[in-house]
Amino acid sequence: MRARLFSSPLNTMLTVLIAWLLLMFIPAIVEWLFIRANFDATTAQECRASGGACWAFIREKHRLILFGLYPYDEQWRPLLATVILIGVIVCSCIRRFWKPYLGLIWLVALTAVAVLMWGGVFGMRYVENDKWGGLPLTLILSTFGIAFAFPLGLLLALGRRSNMPAIKAISIIYIELIRGVPLISLLFMSSVMLPLFLPEGFSIDKLLRAQIALIMFAAAYIAETVRGGLQAIPKGQYEGADSLGLSYWQQMRKIILPQALRVVIPPLVGIFISLFKDTSLVVIIGIFDLTQAAKTAVADAAWRGFSTEAYLFIAFIYFIFCFSISRYSQSLERHLETGHQR
Repeated sequence: MRARLFSSPLNTMLTVLIAWLLLMFIPAIVEWLFIRANFDATTAQECRASGGACWAFIREKHRLILFGLYPYDEQWRPLLATVILIGVIVCSCIRRFWKPYLGLIWLVALTAVAVLMWGGVFGMRYVENDKWGGLPLTLILSTFGIAFAFPLGLLLALGRRSNMPAIKAISIIYIELIRGVPLISLLFMSSVMLPLFLPEGFSIDKLLRAQIALIMFAAAYIAETVRGGLQAIPKGQYEGADSLGLSYWQQMRKIILPQALRVVIPPLVGIFISLFKDTSLVVIIGIFDLTQAAKTAVADAAWRGFSTEAYLFIAFIYFIFCFSISRYSQSLERHLETGHQR
């Protein structure tokens, strides 16, 4: 402790200052969050009288926050769809499921999610995707975004390192153009500008346009990350693959890409986490994700004034998913021994 906290006058001062701040703020936060919090109030006035957090507001509005405007009596369907999506993602993280039939599991799971969310079959009421929202929509956008952006990013990375000038130029232009604009601009263009260029009478669903913008944005960053991994592979690996008489795609699939992807696991996971959080930006084009659902819950006149609790609730949801992804990536790194020990 002396070496790390009190090694110099500056470190001593900073240690004392941080300890004082923690002693000042942590007890007050714990008191507001738990000790004086109200969990069973029936009105906003009862919550305000307690002087602490109003978790009764979350109890009252959790279905609106989690499922948005989805019909109340049909909300078991997005709940089941969420469970299926999380279940298939967890299965994909377990090595014993890394078999060819995992693709079939994903196909069945995504079909089940589509049937549950849209309905119109098996006696279920049809629900347009304009009424989708909350956690299921966030998971759908992020899952499909990662699933399609990753292979597109791989192709762009290979294209940027290609010896064919046309393919290399197209890849460079795409990557630099997409990485040069913020995601909000892409979402606005997909929502406002794209319909202006479509033929008369032809339209693309707003949710699909937002999904395409997310995929395009993430693919550009994945491409640059994978390109860094490809450049980190020693030249002897390429020469050894050539000496074996392998074709270009066999070299990439069997020798080069497996090594490159192991090297870039941490930054790739960072991109996946960023994509999951960036789905909250679709609120600016009117899509009812978790953030928009929380804003709608707070706007209720009977429960107005509890925005802190609402945003803490959705922040906790984002934290659980992002922390789980991060911990899994660390275990995957340890299993693949991608780290370097001193």
